[in-house]
Amino acid sequence: MGVPEHRWRGDESAVRGGSTGRTPTDRGKSGTKRSVQTDGAGVPIGVAIDGANRHDSRLLRATIESVPVKRAEPTSSNSQGMCLDKGYDYPFVREILEAFNYVPHIRSRGEEKLDKEAVPGYRARRWVVERTHSRINRYRRLVIRWEKKVENYLAFLKFVCGIIAFRAAGVFG
Repeated sequence: MGVPEHRWRGDESAVRGGSTGRTPTDRGKSGTKRSVQTDGAGVPIGVAIDGANRHDSRLLRATIESVPVKRAEPTSSNSQGMCLDKGYDYPFVREILEAFNYVPHIRSRGEEKLDKEAVPGYRARRWVVERTHSRINRYRRLVIRWEKKVENYLAFLKFVCGIIAFRAAGVFG
């Protein structure tokens, strides 16, 4: 008795669901990667998902396009920056940011540590997104992906991002 053939047709199979991929850090198990765009206070404004085997930089365009609210056009006196870590330091990432009129701020981890030691009161901006991921992980439904359909998982993820945004605004605690 063998394994049913439908189980191993690829990422879109009935068993694994879509937007999953073999994660290199977890012995090749299937997983989902979240990419979250936040404002300066850590409120999620855009989210995208894909397989865990995708590099973070490949989700940048989908994450920026997922922002539901049209943002104000940047001007020369009021530019809009995008803070990213060294994993996004590629020419195609800079082209994407230029296409969306963002000023890229791509720094390595060591640079921020040096600035924190040299400048009193300096706050590293990159931890804002990590804090948002931690807030998302407080909802156990999203820590492990139980949904087979991509649409259902993404709907739960967007719902949680909405709850986080409302709590940040003080609408409900």
